[in-house]
Amino acid sequence: MSGNNVLRIRTIAEFHKYKGLAPPRHPLISIINYGDTKCREETEPVNLVVEFYNIAVKRGIGAKYKYGQQQYDFDEGVMFFLGPNQVFGVEATPPQQAQRTGWMLLFHPDLLWGTHLATHIRKYDYFDYEVNEALFLSDEEEQTLNTLIENIRQEINRNTDQFSQHIIVSLIETLLNYSDRFYKRQFITRRIANHQILDRLEKLLDNYFVSDDLAQKGLPSVQYLAEALNLSPSYLSALLKELTGQTTQQHIHGKLIAKAKEKLSTTDLTVSEIAYALGFGQSQSFSKLFKIKTKQSPLEFRQSFN
Repeated sequence: MSGNNVLRIRTIAEFHKYKGLAPPRHPLISIINYGDTKCREETEPVNLVVEFYNIAVKRGIGAKYKYGQQQYDFDEGVMFFLGPNQVFGVEATPPQQAQRTGWMLLFHPDLLWGTHLATHIRKYDYFDYEVNEALFLSDEEEQTLNTLIENIRQEINRNTDQFSQHIIVSLIETLLNYSDRFYKRQFITRRIANHQILDRLEKLLDNYFVSDDLAQKGLPSVQYLAEALNLSPSYLSALLKELTGQTTQQHIHGKLIAKAKEKLSTTDLTVSEIAYALGFGQSQSFSKLFKIKTKQSPLEFRQSFN
């Protein structure tokens, strides 16, 4: 298979076949013991796209996994999340002798149909995180998740009745909420590294705001900043929210307003000239944003200094 080709796996049953497993007991959900999967010895990189959710804790993978340009070796054991239709690459590596342990929870979006989680699963940003932003679990946290996985497994193996879908989806939502809690903990315990990211972001924005890029290209996008920091947009926003209480977009706007205040209070440039220098094509758009953020128009702010 060419590394440029993509293998699309549409159903959980297809994934079981791809991994050399027996068909799943339920067509829309499956829990796979990672040690039961066959380690495919790919001769070249393989790009996969699955049309369902995949939540996994894996150890001893013996391969390097890649999202885009980001690569991570999961031998230490971490938790990661894949949403439907994300491209997931596995790079070819020599055969490994490491013991493969852990689990994968696969569930199709159709399982959530008509439930609370169907409309709220998008709030769990970590499905959009990059591979190097995986969740490192403590032993206690991993045991909590393992208990939930066993409860889900037992429910899958029961005879289906009118309560089955609701109970299974409720357990999945509980697992997601615990994962959310554990990510918040990781933001705190890695505070030094995270503040280093914040420092890099500040320098990146400072350099951007004094360059010609601001007037020529407009405000930097969240995507631009995330790529410059080797992070996913979702992870960057979640990190900033935890550290500063603001999203990345709010952080950009804060930097913009600070720059605008500086120009309004220390120069004789007109509001239109300031708007253009800050990357706005129309001064009205600048004035509207400035008033939303400061409760004053640019002219009212300037007059307060006279």
